[in-house]
This record gives sequence, structure tokens and C-alpha cells, in this order.
Amino acid sequence: MKKSTKTLLIVIISFGVYFILDDMYFKSLRELIFEFTNHVGVSHIITYLISGIPLILGTILISHKSGFFKSLGLNKSIFRAFLFSLICTLPMYIGFSFIFDINTDISINTLLISVLSAGFFEELFFRGFLFGLIFRKTKLGFIPSVFFGAVYFGLLHLYQSTELAESIGIFLITFLGGIIFAWVYTEWKFNIWIPIFLHMLMNLSWELFSVSENALGSLYSNIFRFVTIGLIIGLTVALKRQNELKLEINKRNLLRKK
Repeated sequence: MKKSTKTLLIVIISFGVYFILDDMYFKSLRELIFEFTNHVGVSHIITYLISGIPLILGTILISHKSGFFKSLGLNKSIFRAFLFSLICTLPMYIGFSFIFDINTDISINTLLISVLSAGFFEELFFRGFLFGLIFRKTKLGFIPSVFFGAVYFGLLHLYQSTELAESIGIFLITFLGGIIFAWVYTEWKFNIWIPIFLHMLMNLSWELFSVSENALGSLYSNIFRFVTIGLIIGLTVALKRQNELKLEINKRNLLRKK
């Protein structure tokens, strides 16, 4: 069996097992762990660690030579990733501070679940594992590598609404986010801390201010969100040009690597 095909099968099977276990047992496992920790946020993080075991094992099988941390991009610069992410998300914090009130109901559990867990585990599982290992270790190009993960990432957020129009908006905005995070992850030499901190800081701004109860937001919140997206793309391209580096995603690897 070719290495590319073997890698793809391992990713699909590992993520399939994770998906089934996560869908069937995440809530009940978190409730069980809560009986020991008596803390919702901590229980949520521990449950994520346990539910991610199939992905951890899949990564080990694929990256026995290159190394676990390197394969997921965890070995890259944390400080540089945080600085870039902070600069890009500043418009959201500045803009939101003028338009929205401070959220006085924010709690430790909110920070642990909606900011820390969502940012770290979703990026590690979706971008680092599902997208990253397929794009880096197989001959599939960017579009087929990112498509399934971005679709599932969008579907994952549909619980936030029961109205059709709002659900479509939530799906589209999170689907786009999945693609943007995968793109910036690739362009920054697979530094997974870039999308992790971007995700965390964007979510934090959403929770720190009374922006919206779902991922869709309002007109004003989306203006500043798209300014942030523009900065993510613009600064990445500008830094590439300054250092005379070519973009990693180009017409030669959009569908299939040549």
C-alpha cells in the first residue's frame, strides 16, 4: 500500500472513531468526570483529552519517524504565534469596546470551555490532524484536504440556532473560518499555535463583550471580524513578500500536488 493512501486511511479511520465516540459519549463522560472534579470547565478539558485518544494514536502511527509534536505543528514558536494573533485580533477588541458592553456574566467555566478548550482542541483536531496530516502527508491538494474538515467545523456550530436563515449564516461563517485557519496554518510553516491563538483570542473577544449568543453575530461585530480576517491574510502575505518567500498554497497544489 502506498504511503499516501495508508496515511489517508489512518486519518479517516481515526477521525471516524473519534467522531462516533465524541458524538455518543462526550456528554456522559464529562458528567462522570464532573463527579470527581466538581468543576465543569476542568471536566470539559479532561473529556476532550480522552475523546482525542484515537487522533493521538493515529498521529503516532503516521508520524513515527518525524515525531508527534512536529507532525501537528506543536514544536513551532509559541511567542511568535501569540504576537501575530494578538495584532490581528486587536480590531475586534478595540471595535467591540466602543460598540458593546462588557459581559459581566463571564465565568471561569466560559473561559475554559469556549476559549481555551475550543481554541486548542478544535484547532489541534481539525487543522493539525484532519487537515494537516492529509495535506502534508498525502498527494491531495489544499481544497480536498480542507473541505471535509471545514464542512464538519461548520456543522459543529449549528446547535447555536434553530432558525434556517440563522443556521445557514452560522454554517457559512464557521465554514469560512475553517478554511482561513487551515490557510494561515499552512502559510506559517504549519505552526499550529497560529490558528490556536487566533481562535482563542477571537472567541475571547466574543465572550468578553456582549456581542452575540451565537457565532453569526451582527453587522457591526462582523465588520471588525472581517477586518481581523483581512489582517490575517494581509500581514501573512506581506511578511512572505518581505522575506522573499512564495505562498505555500498556489495553483500547483490546490487540487493535487504536482
